[in-house]
Amino acid sequence: MNKHRNAEMPDSENPEWSDADFKRAVTLDDLPEPLQKSLRGRPKAMETKERITIRLSAEVLEAFRGTGAGWQTRIDAVLKDWVIAHKGSGGAKA
Repeated sequence: MNKHRNAEMPDSENPEWSDADFKRAVTLDDLPEPLQKSLRGRPKAMETKERITIRLSAEVLEAFRGTGAGWQTRIDAVLKDWVIAHKGSGGAKA
């Protein structure tokens, strides 16, 4: 069975819009500012990160994932702390 449905095809979860639906529709700019912000998603980060693949022990992953949402950011913070603590000591090489 194909898990990827054609998003353009109407179905029970994505019915075709009626004329009444189009009349009720509003643009994002017509919504209240707080709702606009929540629908636009997370703002662009000031500092961008690079996507990599890294292999970590099951214990490390379990511990960080167990802290809830934002666990990858917390791993990044721990690694930044290590880099700062080891600058100039020969522990962090460029």
